[in-house]
Amino acid sequence: MCGIVGYVGARQATPILVGGLRKLEYRGYDSAGVSVWSEGQSRVVRCRGKLAALEDKLVKEPAPGTIGIGHTRWATHGRPSDENAHPHKVGAISVIHNGIIENHLALRQELAASGSKFTSETDTEIFAHLIDRAVRGGAPDLTTAVRQALAKVHGAYAFVVMNDKDPSTLVAAKNASPMVVGLGDGENFIASDVTAILSETRRILFIDEGEMVTVTRDAVVITDFDGKPRTREPKVITWSAMQAEKGGYKHFMLKEIHEQPRAVADTLVGRVDLERDDVVLDDVKIDATKVKRIIFVACGTSYHASLVGEFMIEALARIPVEVELASEFRYRDPIVGPGDLVVAVSQSGETADTMAAVREAKGKGAQVLAISNVLESSIPRLADWAFYTHAGPEIGVASTKAFTTQLVSMALFAIYLGRRTGKLAAPRARELLAELLQLPTKMKDVIDHGAQLQVLARRYGNAHGFLFLGRGAQYPIALEGALKLKEISYIHAEGYAAGEMKHGPIALIDEHLPVVVLVPRGPNYEKAISNLSEVKARSGKILAIATRGDTDIGSTADEVVLVPDCPVELQPILTVLPLQLLSYYVADFKGTDIDQPRNLAKSVTVE
Repeated sequence: MCGIVGYVGARQATPILVGGLRKLEYRGYDSAGVSVWSEGQSRVVRCRGKLAALEDKLVKEPAPGTIGIGHTRWATHGRPSDENAHPHKVGAISVIHNGIIENHLALRQELAASGSKFTSETDTEIFAHLIDRAVRGGAPDLTTAVRQALAKVHGAYAFVVMNDKDPSTLVAAKNASPMVVGLGDGENFIASDVTAILSETRRILFIDEGEMVTVTRDAVVITDFDGKPRTREPKVITWSAMQAEKGGYKHFMLKEIHEQPRAVADTLVGRVDLERDDVVLDDVKIDATKVKRIIFVACGTSYHASLVGEFMIEALARIPVEVELASEFRYRDPIVGPGDLVVAVSQSGETADTMAAVREAKGKGAQVLAISNVLESSIPRLADWAFYTHAGPEIGVASTKAFTTQLVSMALFAIYLGRRTGKLAAPRARELLAELLQLPTKMKDVIDHGAQLQVLARRYGNAHGFLFLGRGAQYPIALEGALKLKEISYIHAEGYAAGEMKHGPIALIDEHLPVVVLVPRGPNYEKAISNLSEVKARSGKILAIATRGDTDIGSTADEVVLVPDCPVELQPILTVLPLQLLSYYVADFKGTDIDQPRNLAKSVTVE
């Protein structure tokens, strides 16, 4: 979850490190720090709190030098504190780390028994001790010392290491945590993701699992953990650096909500073939006739997108679909194998639980398709095929545009499968594809009418709880709406299948409870109206998300937000937008930290 950045070159390192950390703070913001070498030794400056606290400290305690490492932390082992902040330094060795060392207790006991003294509660400090021991034990260089230390640790990690005795070199290693290297002219960079260094370089090397990289001003050498060389051509990133800035919006989340029409349009480009009533899925070559079952594995918002995907694929391709929480999947010895297609959905492409589920599925003989927003991230590289959304960088921790582009990807994939199974006729496919191309315009229409949600947020923003109800594919949207509100406003919210309301949640309803009901026109409309009436009879405050032109809904609902009409399979892409805006405006009304809500991180790279 943490953010890491490293620099070696001719410029002052600290401003580059802090600039990179600013782009990575969404990954964790419990503490931050840098270690920069100058005049014979590295200077470590670190503190608890957000990056701004570190910047203030660096004014009082400057860290000059042209090589250094920086870190922003999401706490796993050890509470947020100055002592537990990274970098950790033992002897001449400075280390930053993203991930978890699973055998840290045994290693700590072994090191303590041999005389090592610990100053923090973290698992990361253990790795610094191991490298220091290897250096003092005669390792000929830092790369060898790191390799020897890696042989002793188990877990998920991305490490970057610096040695005061070799102030020209950074050594990094990756296993199940993200890492990229940026190539410059007489300078090079290391980071958790491209966003951190995009303003410095566009030439990126994506580091694979089980690889080490030795970085100097003029060279980058990649090897596996056994020291065998690996070669790789850099990728040229075409994102605009401005895509990772707020662009005049109060928060990144609001900017990213408004970017959704563009993100959806970009995800559709080149993938809709109206002449053949078909979908083009890049290099994906799946024989749909041989797929017996599809299993989605995902976490959080991606899990909700997968639940919508289940409805889409079963309706359009008639292939059985199951949706699994990736965090639970491999712990029950799942029945999966040849004939199954596992679809791993992860915005970052680095979600540890989802990556573990992919490995479990591939180990049992299943084929894997990855849906991700980040080019060359770990899960797509591990999968048999990759389908990339084109949301662009998403900085706000609460996902918005990544979610809607995932839904569009599900729709494209469902049509792709349906055409190949023969279950989706050409005229119906043509209608859906034409409607997909109209979605950006309809999404912009919903977002442009967001002022109504701002009014409702002020009206209901002091409520102690919310209930979200939906039927069919609107049920996952109810779950997503509740999750968004919880994430950024800290108001307790529950998403429920509307038909289940009378099996428990109805006990919560009184005149103080806002109930958001998703009731677009479609096959579940009459049933949803019945649920709405049940809420009304118990004095609940009803906020209805309905289809434009629905003149009946106002007689029952207290508040009505209307969205444009579209085919039922695509309705979730529109109905989620008011829920995103409602959550945003409630959080803004309450004054919470919207882009960096407490206890959360953008990319969950630990299990």
